[in-house]
Amino acid sequence: MNNTTLNKPIEDFSAVATGDKTIHLFDYRGKNLILYFYPRDNTPGCTQEGKDFRDAIEEFNALNSIILGVSRDSVRVHENFKSKQEFSFDLLSDKDETLCTLFDVIKMKNMYGKQVQGIERSTFLIDPKGVLRYEWRKVKVKNHIQEVLDKLKELNN
Repeated sequence: MNNTTLNKPIEDFSAVATGDKTIHLFDYRGKNLILYFYPRDNTPGCTQEGKDFRDAIEEFNALNSIILGVSRDSVRVHENFKSKQEFSFDLLSDKDETLCTLFDVIKMKNMYGKQVQGIERSTFLIDPKGVLRYEWRKVKVKNHIQEVLDKLKELNN
């Protein structure tokens, strides 16, 4: 069930993250928060998406924005992925699917002819007051980062 609604505050949440941290939504008050959900570390699409966010980090910083990636992988797997890809942002482990449920990103997917539940690639833009301002669902990696940057610029004007 989707517990998030556009233009409404997001309830505070916490999640374990890389760097031996526990992240709380309220830690990011005063900043735009880009929360992107992806299926799995070390897969081609997920790696490319993370690299695209990494490569645009200065533009996001200039727009008062923090990036956090979320998948069901463990923190240990995230640490290796983050290090290998040189990500300068944290990755959150959502093994119990608390965040996935909050943002309604667990969907039935076709995997090698079988129906499985997995994360639908999605991105959420939460403003400095903790309000969900925009969401992208069924994200295609190509050009996605530019779409997010364009929306941030629009909201900042």
